[in-house]
Amino acid sequence: MTLSALIIDDEQLARDELKYLLETLGGVEVVGQGTNGIEAVDLIEEHHPDLVFLDVQMPGLDGFAVIQRLRDRLDARRRAHPGVEEEPLPQIIFATAYDQYAVRAFDVNAVDYLLKPFDKSRVEQAVERAKSRLAGGPATAPESQIDALLRLLNRTQPNHQPAKLIVQAQNRLLLVDQAEICYAAIDEGVIRVMTLNFEGQSKCRTLEELLELLDPAVFWRAHRGFVVNINHIREVVPWFKSSYQLRMNDKKQTEVPVSRSQTRRLRELFKL
Repeated sequence: MTLSALIIDDEQLARDELKYLLETLGGVEVVGQGTNGIEAVDLIEEHHPDLVFLDVQMPGLDGFAVIQRLRDRLDARRRAHPGVEEEPLPQIIFATAYDQYAVRAFDVNAVDYLLKPFDKSRVEQAVERAKSRLAGGPATAPESQIDALLRLLNRTQPNHQPAKLIVQAQNRLLLVDQAEICYAAIDEGVIRVMTLNFEGQSKCRTLEELLELLDPAVFWRAHRGFVVNINHIREVVPWFKSSYQLRMNDKKQTEVPVSRSQTRRLRELFKL
């Protein structure tokens, strides 16, 4: 059985590597490639592939948001045309550079994953899993597996954040306790991480991606350009037109703006 497949990844090298490995394995025809979540949704609806290799971390819609949008569209069509049999969602194999809690969740919910850099034997195993599920009938339909994954992620995410974060300082990659991070800020696509003792950079590409690695009970996106550790807020400073700034307890006592949309959250946090 030859499977039709899409490869969705914002990194050209990752797409080329995966396509090469699939060609050497045989049994999979790559019918299209995309570079972001928006393209993923359009390509899936255009080609109706058996299998999608989907990057987790992408600009715009990430891998999870792609799945949710596909499910929403499928549900909308079913409501609009009851009784009409819809094309099932494809098998989803996630690709990620981060071996963290979500990777294990994919595995136990029978939705496979590939860890970058790709391993040929692991790619072959993932393809065989997809073939097995496609041959398994309605009991193992892809959408039921995806629903189970989303439920597990929603239930477990708050309690499974990694305790440490990698921060690059000059040529060193340092493992930093999350409790030591005062705030993170993005400027021209670069995320600066300020700890109690030094400043470095995160390898994450967006603040949304960084927040996935941080404890949501402690880290708060006070502004579109800033994520703060609420335990390191030194002072709440009233500002212009009922707005506020946060003075952090890093060495520079940096002042972080609070967006108007987050003012209510600030008042809830500190009973203002």
